[in-house]
Amino acid sequence: MIRQNFTYSDMDVWLNDKRVTEIECLVPDLTGVARGKILPRTKFTEERGMRMPEAVLGMTVTGNYPAEDAPYTRAISVTDRDMVLKADPSTITMVPWAVDPTAQVIHDCFFGDGTLVDFAPRSVLRRVLKLYAEQGWRASVGPELEFYLTAQNMDPNLPLKSPIGRSGRSETSRHIYSIDAVNEFDPLFEDIYDYCDLMQLDVDTLIHETGAGQMGIDFLHGDPLAMADNVFFFKRTVREAALKHGMYATFMAKPMANEPGSAMHLHQSLADARTGASLFSLPDGAAAPAFYHYIGGLQRYMPAAMALAAPYVNSYRRIVRHTDAPVNVQWGRDNRTVGFRVPESAPHDRRVENRVIGADANPYLAIAVTLACGYLGMTERIEPSPITEGSARERDFELPQGLPEALRLLRAEDKLGAVLGERFVDVYAAIKDQEHLEFMTVISPWEREHLLLHV
Repeated sequence: MIRQNFTYSDMDVWLNDKRVTEIECLVPDLTGVARGKILPRTKFTEERGMRMPEAVLGMTVTGNYPAEDAPYTRAISVTDRDMVLKADPSTITMVPWAVDPTAQVIHDCFFGDGTLVDFAPRSVLRRVLKLYAEQGWRASVGPELEFYLTAQNMDPNLPLKSPIGRSGRSETSRHIYSIDAVNEFDPLFEDIYDYCDLMQLDVDTLIHETGAGQMGIDFLHGDPLAMADNVFFFKRTVREAALKHGMYATFMAKPMANEPGSAMHLHQSLADARTGASLFSLPDGAAAPAFYHYIGGLQRYMPAAMALAAPYVNSYRRIVRHTDAPVNVQWGRDNRTVGFRVPESAPHDRRVENRVIGADANPYLAIAVTLACGYLGMTERIEPSPITEGSARERDFELPQGLPEALRLLRAEDKLGAVLGERFVDVYAAIKDQEHLEFMTVISPWEREHLLLHV
């Protein structure tokens, strides 16, 4: 979708050609939710930089704020100053489900002095990519995103169910890679593909995943910021398409108790920015030292990055034994039981797949932190552990098993914090602390069933 060197003038011509009357000005917040404003076309052209309070980026997924958290208040002004939001013309696209001609465009966030708001998700990813550019490196990523289709559920106290397909029945068994199971929802997927075509999203293949009603979409490999934008747009698009067909689409990591979790597997490769040659391969086709150092960085720092890769209490319900999700940081060739898989490929396509990230992760932050781990591995020349030849599923847990543990690891890892930005870590961790406090006020059905009359 990204339009190289697309300017504001180009964007105005594009809007005229499409006869757009309204523009949704979007800002991805720390949870991945689309914040912003809807402006008439004339107002959008006049302003070229709307304003929003910076605390909009500092909210929990429930819309609350951390209370009197010192690091948080040092990062976000107590006066709740304005941010200046400027459209990124390369992200302009249509809103396919709108009745009137409506466009949507992602904005970057700036302080009054013209510097990027450092705790905005796009800013964090830009910061990491700048470090890569300074080394003469160019990263490329390819996300694989899983999600569930469910029947609409108005009561959050009730478990989710699979939706009814065109046969009039809902799935009760697992149909991995089944064409017939995908065909059950042909009208929905025709709309999804039509929407993606209209928005010029770089989606590749659609498959049925392991779970009942669980689907997966692959994106073409490309620029990390553009891929994060694509995932951000895609999540919004799938939810809207599903609602049109009387269903929900959810990217929760673990929406159903007895079904597999949903991941965002991330393929990563690295090239010389000047020559385009793979930095992961030597001229003779063998794996380069940088390739092993990149894996070593993922192994060393990914446990501390889990608060971004698994950002909610629900995220850790996916990371359990005897499922497709990894529980450790082992690596292997064409091995789907490890945290970091090296797919079979030609030397110029050598890449690493991070299988740890949940589908619920903010794509900007998940990509940023993965690249940050690899960057530290390469700059510190970290050697990986020996390759795993068999199954890694019975090996020891090496990943945090809950959000509080993940946040402790994140706060303690100074080098990772320096790459991502210390103020970002302060804001993000405070928000996640607040979310966990809110979660702890909820009494679950399990507690009522097993503790009410037995303890």
